[in-house]
Amino acid sequence: MSPRIGSGSKIMICRLLLAFLPLVVLVAIPLLLRPLSGREDISGKDRLTIITPHAEPIKYEFEHAFRKYYLEKFGRDIAFDWRSPGGTSDIVRYINDRFEAAFRQYWESNPDNGNWSKTIADAFSNHRLDNPPQDAPVEAVKARKMFLSSNVGIGIDIFFGGGAYDHAKHADKGYAVDAGIRKLHPEWFSDGIIPREFSGETLYDKDGRYYGVCLASFGICYNVDRIKSMRDSSPPIAWHDLGEPRFFQQIAVADPTKSGSINKCFEMIIQETMAEAVGKDGLNNGKISGWAEGLNLIKRIAANSRYVTDSAGKVPQDIANGDTAAGMCIDFYGRSEAEWTELQSGVERVVYISPRNGTSVSPDPIQLMRGSPNPQAARAFIEFVLSGEGQKLWDFQLKTPGGPLKYALRRTPIRKDMFVPEYQRFMSDSRYDPYRDSEGFQYHADWTGPYFNLIRTMIKCIALDPQPELQNAWDKIIKAGGPGAVPQATAKFNELPFSYAEAAKNTALLYPGKDWTMIDVIRLRREWTEQSRQNYLQAAQLAEDGK
Repeated sequence: MSPRIGSGSKIMICRLLLAFLPLVVLVAIPLLLRPLSGREDISGKDRLTIITPHAEPIKYEFEHAFRKYYLEKFGRDIAFDWRSPGGTSDIVRYINDRFEAAFRQYWESNPDNGNWSKTIADAFSNHRLDNPPQDAPVEAVKARKMFLSSNVGIGIDIFFGGGAYDHAKHADKGYAVDAGIRKLHPEWFSDGIIPREFSGETLYDKDGRYYGVCLASFGICYNVDRIKSMRDSSPPIAWHDLGEPRFFQQIAVADPTKSGSINKCFEMIIQETMAEAVGKDGLNNGKISGWAEGLNLIKRIAANSRYVTDSAGKVPQDIANGDTAAGMCIDFYGRSEAEWTELQSGVERVVYISPRNGTSVSPDPIQLMRGSPNPQAARAFIEFVLSGEGQKLWDFQLKTPGGPLKYALRRTPIRKDMFVPEYQRFMSDSRYDPYRDSEGFQYHADWTGPYFNLIRTMIKCIALDPQPELQNAWDKIIKAGGPGAVPQATAKFNELPFSYAEAAKNTALLYPGKDWTMIDVIRLRREWTEQSRQNYLQAAQLAEDGK
């Protein structure tokens, strides 16, 4: 028989239950009110899944404004599923992997297609097979055609932000599809509102597979007090200044393999040195110089660095804190940090400047993903972001008519018709007009555009991985009297693994191919790093010897 509970024990249990009842209620209330599965309850709502490198302020403001817009237009609420697996490079890898896995499942769902192979994996997203050569494998051409005619998706509606380079690559691969906005609003895509090109940059895809929604430029951020404390207290105003010996261990640098915006910034440096060379010497039998000068300036900047960070946004923050004197950053990070620190301290501590004739304005795009689970909602969101209502969110001050509610985003609208007195009086950066202020710089896509990934890989191999040897060599050169005092050491310091003429060949070697494995790719990168390391060791010795 089970033991019986006496009346005294029952009373004690009741008292204990009463004593713990408030605690039980406190624990239960959050559980009962918590959204399902840790997310907002989306029953009865439409859903939008967006992958983005954008930070919380942009997510908050556009979600809040679009939900109101969507309810007014469609009479329904909509739930957002934001996904941010990392920076743009991480997102690109994620999308590539997911599409390969999704297409493989699609391919293998029909036994008549045959077995999955490396040829098919390489072919389905290869835009060169859109017009295949005669010797292209039959299964490769079939895979490409099948992918482009399919609705294969990865459960994501929109890729929002991340830079035009990666959006253009996704468009070529077939990951992005026409959102139809240009057909819906042809008046928006004119020279007077959103031009197709500006300062050499493409602002939207002619086939509608991506649209720039705001603009970004690149520049220099510096700490006023740190600069004043230096022997040479002139502020940096050009890219070349950041490579001067006076900034040794004073520069903040971000890793371009982690940040597409920072890699674009480094590309601007190379564009400027190439433009300077062409302006001085013209084209030498069709050949363009300045590539080596740009990469060597980047090496000097990396040698001047106090550290290398994975986060582009950390650079202006550390400059504001006085941890470093200066660094490169994207415009909205620099302007936001300058404004914030002045509000906090009451004095100007951080300055952001765009180097004169040293940067283009680049679009930050949005694109509709193939196989979007909710294409109607996705198209509505893209349309909203490009509309006048959406454009106001980028740079209007807090709680101005149509402006953001919680965060001042400090981004530059892409629409020209926003830069008029009617709207500029509400803008945080009311005196800045990118279409007026950036006319002096012309981006030449054919010079460096095809080598965007090569540039980030080169910087990692010649500057970041061998950074201890790089900095030691630069320190010895500075102590010996500077580059002009030790020409042999400087020449060795400036040696590169290959010339500009060999850039196309080496770009192809960054990826596995028919007779080129991933092991070969890794080995080549290691060779570039080791060659650079040996150059810096020799440069340091030559500098010590006064040569």
